[in-house]
Amino acid sequence: MDYTHHYSSPLGAITMASDGDALIGLWFDGQKYFADTLSSDFREEPLNAFDETVRWLDLYFSGKAPDFLPALNPRGTAFRRTVWDILLTISYGQTMTYGEVAALAAKRLGRPRMSAQAAGSAVGHNPISLIIPCHRVIGSDGSLTGYAGGLERKARLLGLEQGIRQKA
Repeated sequence: MDYTHHYSSPLGAITMASDGDALIGLWFDGQKYFADTLSSDFREEPLNAFDETVRWLDLYFSGKAPDFLPALNPRGTAFRRTVWDILLTISYGQTMTYGEVAALAAKRLGRPRMSAQAAGSAVGHNPISLIIPCHRVIGSDGSLTGYAGGLERKARLLGLEQGIRQKA
């Protein structure tokens, strides 16, 4: 059984999901791959995992770098989980390119190399947006590419982290 909770953010409604112990999903409503790792058997229920996530989101959207992570248990292949673990190393206000993510993933997996496209696919299927910071991954030329929540949101999230206030 999975559980859901809703959050109203300055960038739109968010649905979060939990397995009862940890966060398994966090999506902007309607984003690409919305709730694709959520089981069909779920119900809305208050949980400690949601309380911690709301606390994290409140800090984040107030322009502060949260100094903790709620318990996370993203559902995905070992490869995707490796990439998502790399994303968790990207500090608030910093970015990394898809190529850099791919190089780190290849090293962790003991491979000589990996394509940026393979890493990009895993980044794009991140089921826990914001907290696993896929919005911090950019193109090799510094361009904002490939965000399931939309490029406008990606720009606003990166702006928030760099102290740039943008109009709603």
